[in-house]
Amino acid sequence: MLLVIGLSAGMLVGEETWWSLRPLVSPAVPAADGGWGRNVVDRFVHAKMTERGLSPSEEADRPTLIRRLSYDLTGLPPSLEEVEAFAADRSEDAYERVVDRLLASPAYGEHWARHWLDVARYAETHGYDKDQPRENAWPYRDYVIRSLNEDKRWGQFVEEQIAGDVLYPEGPDGVVALGFLAAGPWDLIAHMEVGEGKVDGRIAKHLDRDEMIAGVFNAFMSTTVQCAQCHDHKFDPITMVDYYRLHTIFAAVDRVDRAYAADPEVRREGLVLGQGIEAKEKELKEIEAELARGGGGGGELADLEGSIEALASRLEKGGLQGAEFGYHSRIEKSADVVKWVQVDLGKAVRVESIGLQACYDDFGGIGAGFGFPVRFRVEVSNEEGFAQGVRVIADHGEADFANPALREVAFEVGGIEARYVRVTVTKLAERTGDYMFALGELLVNGESLGGKVTALDSIEAPPRWAERNLVDGRFAKATDPEGPERLAALNVERRRLLEGRAPAGLLERRVVLPAELEDSRRRLRELPGGEKVYAIATEFEPFGRVVPTKGKPREIRLLERGDLRSPKEVMEPGVPPLWEGVEPLLSLPEGHGEGERRAALARYVTDRANPLTWRSVVNRVWSNLFGRGIAATPNDFGRMGELPTHPELLDWLALQFRDEGGQSLKGLHRLLVTSATYRQASTYRPGQAEIDQGARYLWRMNRRRLSAEEIRDSVLLASGQLDRTMGGKSFKDFVIEKPMHSPHYQYHLHDPNDAASHRRTIYRMIVRSQTQPFLTTLDCADPSRSVAVRDESTTGLQALALMNNPFMEVMAGRFAKRLAGEERPVEALFRHGLAREPKELELALFERYRQEHGLENACRIFFSLSEFVYVD
Repeated sequence: MLLVIGLSAGMLVGEETWWSLRPLVSPAVPAADGGWGRNVVDRFVHAKMTERGLSPSEEADRPTLIRRLSYDLTGLPPSLEEVEAFAADRSEDAYERVVDRLLASPAYGEHWARHWLDVARYAETHGYDKDQPRENAWPYRDYVIRSLNEDKRWGQFVEEQIAGDVLYPEGPDGVVALGFLAAGPWDLIAHMEVGEGKVDGRIAKHLDRDEMIAGVFNAFMSTTVQCAQCHDHKFDPITMVDYYRLHTIFAAVDRVDRAYAADPEVRREGLVLGQGIEAKEKELKEIEAELARGGGGGGELADLEGSIEALASRLEKGGLQGAEFGYHSRIEKSADVVKWVQVDLGKAVRVESIGLQACYDDFGGIGAGFGFPVRFRVEVSNEEGFAQGVRVIADHGEADFANPALREVAFEVGGIEARYVRVTVTKLAERTGDYMFALGELLVNGESLGGKVTALDSIEAPPRWAERNLVDGRFAKATDPEGPERLAALNVERRRLLEGRAPAGLLERRVVLPAELEDSRRRLRELPGGEKVYAIATEFEPFGRVVPTKGKPREIRLLERGDLRSPKEVMEPGVPPLWEGVEPLLSLPEGHGEGERRAALARYVTDRANPLTWRSVVNRVWSNLFGRGIAATPNDFGRMGELPTHPELLDWLALQFRDEGGQSLKGLHRLLVTSATYRQASTYRPGQAEIDQGARYLWRMNRRRLSAEEIRDSVLLASGQLDRTMGGKSFKDFVIEKPMHSPHYQYHLHDPNDAASHRRTIYRMIVRSQTQPFLTTLDCADPSRSVAVRDESTTGLQALALMNNPFMEVMAGRFAKRLAGEERPVEALFRHGLAREPKELELALFERYRQEHGLENACRIFFSLSEFVYVD
């Protein structure tokens, strides 16, 4: 069946050949443009005009052109000196040299970063009801600014934001760029307070992955994959299976503050450790796979493992295992290394008894009593260092102590006042080929009194092992007292079967690897981290109920009607086959790391054969320069989006950008702004408007209102207050109330005289739940969603805000103070504010107003002029 849509000749499309999914093929360039054009862009534009009986407008005058260029490329107006110099320069390349100067300005990256951050749904608070701040979101913003100023190749810019830690590990940008994936809203309550143990917590994880997937496909490929969550996409060739395969790519990551090393040596060491961890994890998986194949074992092994699984499940349900196992010392090569751990009860208490509760862990078949000391002593003191006043409560240092399994070992004290309790071990318990010390709980007077825990050393691997677990009141309890011993015996039998069949050294390596992994992870955690960025990670300290996956992806299933309570088949990593030659399942090696999935997705997005990515980026740039995209829905190139007005031009630009232009955004900008199309005047011509009212076919340049940020920055610049400091932490133009619970961002309490807030608006801390009232009135982007095209409204509120907002009042006062020393302040007002001299009537009107109402009020009126807030 042929679906016929209103396209130009030759652009009718069928069910499988939607325009955006067609391969990029170089179109024929129109032969001539009547001598009007300056480059190939103009030939395509002129051809469309001619088809519709339109004709181009004359070129805008030089003051208009430099003001347009300056705002479009840097977001700031030109100075009077710059306007006058350009107007006086009659050399053939005068315009091109202005373009090159503006593209080289640091302000270029600041301005165009704002466009990208709108699309990337960037903000510096979580959103939802507990909209708490993200103090470390700003490094991602600075990364975007820096990348645009460096004119980073677009393919690299894309890949860094999806899998920079894997594809570009040698520099800090590889981690910082991952702020893109974490930029969207995040439900603090569902993640931190509910957790994955409950349905609401799992729904939150699902929505988290959905947000990342939508972010990648909307921003980079202008594709709405998120519409396939509850059913196959109703308009575009994306199935539910495609969608849920994408979930597997992000199934191991969480949003956290992630360290990135600024020091090159630290960065290199971290890279080596990270690669070593990945190799060891892969090796361990391969060993487990080899053992699972039996190394032999046959039916006897299978029966035994079934019994182990069944017994372990019963014991777990009976309360044997908890999320927090206890305290665990560092692993040693010999048994006679001294270890100690102690508890500070906070104050001296009357101690009647001290109890030690053993741990349970089935690693290596040790089971109940895991790590309980072989020889040890228990002491109390009122002095933290145990240098004096020490009372020995129990001393078992001469003979081995029988492992108590899960039975509590209690020592009567007899009513001693003491603040500190210490357990010192002189002979460690054997694990499997190494030695360590572990305790599930330390009890005083039969209960856990809490307190601060310190130790000679500790393996911190929460939630299982952490110093604090020693006094958290959670420890192994067995409803089946003999069960742990039976389970340990079954594990020993399993090991015996494997030993007889496994290749030489395999079991030994399986025993050693977990300790090596833990040691490498510890060393990686202990590296100086430099700064932190809010990004994605799989290795981090647990917080609330957010527990790291350590690279092991969560299981993803296809969900019937998108309902987590109706899971179907397990999904494998894959991508939508949106163009010919794409394999729906990712080709990944056995035992691959989590990051390799994201790397494969990044390569899919930047594939030269991917027609969406290259059309998407050039269309976004066109949209922000001309006021409307060639395809007017930059986030949606599907059947629910708008059709392109100049499809051949879009393809020519995409190919030019991908292949000839080095994927340079600055090169693309230079091509577009040097075209005759861009240099047209914005003059309204009734005859042309009857044919094309919205100037969709570019018979004139579109006039636009300045963005909210451009207005604020221009006001600061005119009043002499703009602080051009680049980068670093964001300024706050609000006061936070109740910062530890559900923050209230009170903009009316902020003092607009605060010099720290006089930086460019790109450096403002952006809040999701309570947006900045002044900027929101001026159509600032909604930070909770990807904004491809901003609204441009005209309302009475805007006029009131420009006149009466406290920021505008203060800046009008500062502007007046700047002008007060001028001999002709009204003339200076126009020179500083509009980079031109006032006309005779303007001079007379403003001079009379100044004399009647004062210079400050004249400045307030000036900031509301259409010429100040619009660009021709």
